[in-house]
Amino acid sequence: MARSPLTLAALATAAVAGMDVVGAESFGSGSDGDFESALLTTRDGGRWIIRVPTSERAEAEQSADLVALRALSTGVRSRLPFDVSTFAGQAPISGTRAVVYSFLTGSRVPIGALTTDNDLAASIGRATAAIHSLPTSFVTDAGLPMLTPTEILRGLVTVMDRASATALVPAALLGRWERATEDSALWQFAPTVVNGTLSASSFLAADHAVTGVLGWHSLSVGDPARDLYWLLAAQSEEVTATAFDSYTAARGASDRQVHRRAMLYSELEIAKWLLHGTQERSTEIVDDAVEMLQGLIDSVHDDLDRTIGHNTMPVMAVDEVEAMLDRDNRLDRDRRSNG
Repeated sequence: MARSPLTLAALATAAVAGMDVVGAESFGSGSDGDFESALLTTRDGGRWIIRVPTSERAEAEQSADLVALRALSTGVRSRLPFDVSTFAGQAPISGTRAVVYSFLTGSRVPIGALTTDNDLAASIGRATAAIHSLPTSFVTDAGLPMLTPTEILRGLVTVMDRASATALVPAALLGRWERATEDSALWQFAPTVVNGTLSASSFLAADHAVTGVLGWHSLSVGDPARDLYWLLAAQSEEVTATAFDSYTAARGASDRQVHRRAMLYSELEIAKWLLHGTQERSTEIVDDAVEMLQGLIDSVHDDLDRTIGHNTMPVMAVDEVEAMLDRDNRLDRDRRSNG
């Protein structure tokens, strides 16, 4: 039975010394109901979020998020043009813990908003560039993952090999992906700080500008393209171009192949979905992935003999994009719970 906002408020007062809660209301339920959450208002006008995980994977995600938030020191945060939640306190409850965070203002960004809002797309590009421009030393100091281009490439090749072993990936797509991994120019980049799980819903915005970024549980040093691939799914090519142009202007042109690697990540997400389906022995997921692979073939058929480039991204409808991002989120959560 779900805990009431008043119960969560009582937990918050136990978690944070001196917290005087005068108002509490339910605040969403997290992905697939993984969290019980409440928005709290204190007597001094402050606003806070309390979250209690309801599954092992949610607990693992919350723990990783806390490590990242603690690593994001005041000095590091001062380099970002948006807000990040701060950890306020925690209290034990039913074998897990309730955690209180500062509340971030702004509204979540639906992927559909990026079909028309160039200003928001530009702000997202700048916000992402700011993350990638952070010094990598604080990630090292926190003991968080640091991957080299060789390690990153090896991981992608492993995904391709496993997908190939299913005999369900069209040979033309496998050839396309192999040529991308064999193109040495794509893999000559400097790893950066990455959020690791960015999507439209990671961003909070107001007045067409990013005000906050949520979800830091996959903070690491890695390939900046990993934070950008989801932008390629925006229905508007103009909005996608605006976001990438803004990103490049903010970071400079030192990584000229980031767009092309983002393309490869986008396509390999379908391969990961296929592998997830085979691992779970889910005919529904496997059939869905096979259909998506065929759709990808149909979208890029004129470019199958060439290395992945910026003009070969399939254009999907908004509902298809949202469905694919939802699959990505579920796959990410399942990987964390199994890892």
